[in-house]
Formats: sequence, structure tokens, C-alpha cells
Amino acid sequence: MKKLPISCFIIAKDEAARIEKTIKSAIDIVDEVIVIDSGSTDGTQKIASDLGCFVKTNAWSGYGQQKRFGEESCRNDWLLNLDADEHLTKEVKNEIIKLFENNMAYSFYAFKVVPIYHNWKKPRFASAYHNCVRLYDKTKGRFSDSAVHDSVLTKDYTVKLLKYPIYHNSVKSYSHLIAKQNSYIQLQVKTLKKRNIIILLLRFIFELPFSFFKYYIIRKHITGGLSGLITATIMSYFRWKRIILFIIAYIKT
Repeated sequence: MKKLPISCFIIAKDEAARIEKTIKSAIDIVDEVIVIDSGSTDGTQKIASDLGCFVKTNAWSGYGQQKRFGEESCRNDWLLNLDADEHLTKEVKNEIIKLFENNMAYSFYAFKVVPIYHNWKKPRFASAYHNCVRLYDKTKGRFSDSAVHDSVLTKDYTVKLLKYPIYHNSVKSYSHLIAKQNSYIQLQVKTLKKRNIIILLLRFIFELPFSFFKYYIIRKHITGGLSGLITATIMSYFRWKRIILFIIAYIKT
């Protein structure tokens, strides 16, 4: 297959169990794959190198900063960003190839990023998803430098949503989900801006039931059986815990 003039970059740390699938899903259509490692101790770097990737080490300073380092490490203007727990389907790869055959009418392309439970092989029925810009011209826009939010800044350009999804194996286990959510809310607290204490106290009361309704019903974890119930419970608990930490931080300041 002819390689496209795209640099695919992946940020990773201790992703030996998942990154091979990610790399193999993209490496046959892109010009280069670059893995930005932030200190893996499980052999992630060797797996990536053995598969033909360029591996760079960069100390972790935040999601946005790490992805901007990845952008700067790429030799092509067209970039494809994948997380180490995501992979391209055959359908979406064919869609990307057709985009280049038609001379890339847009500068930013978004994908439906569809989650898959750690103990499932396919997405749940009617799974919720996020639309994320992952294929873009870096001369027109870059990732933000936020430590918490890793999104591409598209300015006033039109974003084209592609038809086929990227699959997202977001967690390795329930314990991994708990650790991941705990780490994320701790980072949010560190970057906390001044909040209204009355609003925080009201959210303390209503956040847990509202978040459970959002994850279980609105985001359709109800279709995931027991896996969906456990996932919605964990996610909503940590949304509530985040409010508690915000209140504690407010009191300390």
C-alpha cells in the first residue's frame, strides 16, 4: 500500500499491552509513526521501535504540552494523532486514503471516537462517542497547551466529520479506570481557577445523582449490562469527588 504524506504521533507511558494494536492499525498507510514516551518501564519503547516507529522520550508536563511536542517531532504537515489505547478500523483507513486521493478539501477532520469496555471486543449497542479532531494540517492549527484538555485549536476553519469511527480501548481494568479518574481529577484541582462557593456546595448535593444519570442514561452505559453499570458508577463517583476536592481547595485558599 502506498504511504500517505502523514505523520502519525502517539503519546504513551507503560502501554506495552495495547500500543502494538494502535501502531499496526496506522503504520501501513502513513509516512512515519512517532511514539512520544514519558518514561515507560514495561518495554513500550522496544515494542514501538521493533515495529518501525521513531521513539522519542519527553518528560510528562501535561496532555496538551506532550501532544505539542509530538507535533513538533513530525516531519510532515499533515498529522494523525492517536492515543495508545485507540486503533483505526479498515473502513476509516480507506476513508483517509480517499481524502488524499481527492486532495484534502478541508484542513481539519474529526472522527467519532467510540469506547470499548476492557472486557468487550466490540462497542456496546448505541454507544455514546466523542467527535475529536485527529487528522489535521499543523500549519493551520495545533493542539492547545493545556495540561488537562488535549484538543486541537481549529480557529475559524471548518471541521469535517468522517463517517467511520476510531475504536477506543480506554481502560485495562476497573482498577485502571479508578486510577485514571483519580489522576485526572487531581490534575484538574491543580489547575483550578477560582470558583463560586455557593455553586460548588449546590453541586456537592446534586453532582452524584446527576452524573450517574448522565453516564448511565445520556451516554448510554445502560446498554452495557453489568459493565455499563460499574463504569457509570465509577465515573459519576469521581465527578462528585472532584467537587469535594474543589471545595477543599477553596477553603485552603
